[in-house]
Amino acid sequence: MKAVIVTGGKQYTVAEGDVIYVEKLGAEAESTVTFDQVLAVVDGGNSQFGTPMVSGVTVEGKVLKNGRGKKIVVFKYRPKKDSKSMRGHRQPYTKVEITKIAR
Repeated sequence: MKAVIVTGGKQYTVAEGDVIYVEKLGAEAESTVTFDQVLAVVDGGNSQFGTPMVSGVTVEGKVLKNGRGKKIVVFKYRPKKDSKSMRGHRQPYTKVEITKIAR
């Protein structure tokens, strides 16, 4: 069984046992989170598609860890102006293991 969930403004296709990296959630490691914004559930011939959400379906996951991604460098250069700036960014994330898709 697969489901399409929405969290952090992004959509993820998940199945039980999958490990996904999502935008940072306000949950500690080893706690459980519930995603109630489910767009679709696909289970062989039984498929449900929401308008926009499927009611009564939740996806549960276990938070494995919170962390920060690799550093990306943002470099701005303005030619002939003697102006440049360099800035780094590390995006925070939450690593979640999907444990159950409940109908």
